[in-house]
Amino acid sequence: MLSKIKTCVLYGLEGYEVDVETDLSGGLPNFCIVGLPDISIKESKERVRSALKNSGFSFPVSRITVNLAPANLKKEGSQIDLPIAAGILCASKIIEKIIDENTCIIGELSLDGKITAVDGALPMVISMRSNNFKRVIVPEDNKEECGAVHGIDVIPVESIRDLVHYFNGYLDIEPYKVTYDYSENLENFQEDFSEIKGQPAMKRAMEIAAAGMHNILLLGSPGSGKTMIARRIPTILPDLTFEESLEVTKIYSISGMLNSKGLIKKRPFRSPHHTSSRVSMAGGGSKPSPGEVSLAHYGVLFLDEIPEFPKSVIEVLRQPIEDGSISISRANGSFTFPAKFMLIASMNPCPCGYLGDSGHECSCSQSQIDKYLGKISGPLLNRIDIQIEVSPVRYDDLNNERKEESSNEIKKRIVKARKIQQERYAGLGIITNSELSSKYITKFCKINKESQRLLKDAFERLGLSARAYNKILKVARTIADLEGADNIETKHIAEAIQYRSLDRKYWR
Repeated sequence: MLSKIKTCVLYGLEGYEVDVETDLSGGLPNFCIVGLPDISIKESKERVRSALKNSGFSFPVSRITVNLAPANLKKEGSQIDLPIAAGILCASKIIEKIIDENTCIIGELSLDGKITAVDGALPMVISMRSNNFKRVIVPEDNKEECGAVHGIDVIPVESIRDLVHYFNGYLDIEPYKVTYDYSENLENFQEDFSEIKGQPAMKRAMEIAAAGMHNILLLGSPGSGKTMIARRIPTILPDLTFEESLEVTKIYSISGMLNSKGLIKKRPFRSPHHTSSRVSMAGGGSKPSPGEVSLAHYGVLFLDEIPEFPKSVIEVLRQPIEDGSISISRANGSFTFPAKFMLIASMNPCPCGYLGDSGHECSCSQSQIDKYLGKISGPLLNRIDIQIEVSPVRYDDLNNERKEESSNEIKKRIVKARKIQQERYAGLGIITNSELSSKYITKFCKINKESQRLLKDAFERLGLSARAYNKILKVARTIADLEGADNIETKHIAEAIQYRSLDRKYWR
C-alpha cells in the first residue's frame, strides 16, 4: 500500500516542500529511508517504531520503504519524524482517510508517542503558506509562534494518538490563532537613562544614533559610562512592529533560541564576548545557522572593548553593515540571513585606557598605542556613522541630585523622528536614514550653499572619503528629523561633522 504525506525542510530561512512517500510491500521485514536523508532522519526509524508501539498501534511486519522527494535535495531535521509515522499509519489503514495534498505535517517524536517541538517551525509555516498550503499540523509546543501566521490553519497536536483521532474524525481540533496587540508599550526594562549622571554629549550622540539607526563608536577611559549607556539603548528604541517581530522570531526559531513562547516582542540586544569566533559572529557551520549579526537583526549589536576581538572577527562586520544581510556559501548551497542592526562599539584610547585622561597618567608606549588602535581597520572605521570621545564623569555630576531625563522622554522624540522617516520613505523599502543609498541621499539630503561650503572645508581639511561624506549627510538628516525640520540646516551639518573627526585624532 502506498501513501504520500507533505512536509517541509529548511535551508536558511526558506522552507521547501518535501513529499514523504511510504510503501508497504511483502518480503522480509525491513525499514528503509531513501532520498538523501541526514543522520537525524535515518535515526527516526527507531523513534517512529517505538512511538507507534507505545501509542498502542501495531507496527507493520513488512518491507517499509520511505522515499523523500525530490531525491536530489538534502533533507535535514527531526521534523520529518511525524510525517514518516503518518505515512506508515496511512499505508497500513490505521488512518482511514487520505490526507489531502493541502496539508503539511511537521513534528519530532519521542519514544512514548508524544510530539515534541522543532526548531524553525515558524519559517516552515510561513513558507508553506507561500506554497498555497491550507493546513499545517504542528507540535503543541510550537503553536504560539506558528499561530501568529494568518492565512493558513495551524493545527497543534500533542501525540500520535491525537493525530490519528483527528484525521479519522474522532477528535476536533480548532485552528490555533494568536493576535498580538502592538499598540501598547510591550517592553519592560530595569535600566533607565535617568540613572546616567552627566555625560550630555554622549547621551545626545546616542539619541541621534537610535533615531536614525546609525552605528556608533564610543572611545574613552575606563569607568566613563560607555558600557552603562550602551546597555540602555534598547530602552529608547521604538517598539518592534508586527512584521519586524515576525522576522526576528524566524531567526531565533531556526536557531533554537525561543526561550519564551510566542513572538519576540523586544528588540534584540546582543553582546558577544571577545573570544567569539568568526562563525559565531557571521553564522555558518555544516548546517548554516544565523550568527550574532543576524541575531541582532532590527536591534543592537554591542561589541564592548572592540579591539580585544580578533581582527578577523571584526572584519566580518564590514559586509553586513553595508548590505543589511550576510551571505554564507557552503558546498551544499548559499544561504542569506538578514542583518540590519545598530552597531555600538566601545573601546579605550590605549591598552592601559588612560591616554588623554587628566586624572591618570598613561603608561603605554607609542608603538603599543598604534598596535592597539591598529586592530580597528580604516574601512571598518569608515563604516561607523558616529564617533564620539567620552570624557570621565566629574564628581559634581555624580553628586548632583538634579533629575536626569528618563528613557521614556527620549524615546518619545525618537519615535517621532522615526515616524517622519517612515512617511518620507514610504514605498521605498527604507526604514531609517542609515539605509539611504547614494541615489536617495541626493534626493532627500539636499543642503544649502552655506552648508556646502562648510562640508567642503571639512572634506578637504579632514581628508574624508566619499563614504564619510555620505555618512555626514545621513546623520545631519537624522538631526534635522529630531528637531522636526524639513530641510537640513548648517547647524545640523556642523554637528554631524563633529562626529567624524575622532578618527583623525587617534588614527593618524
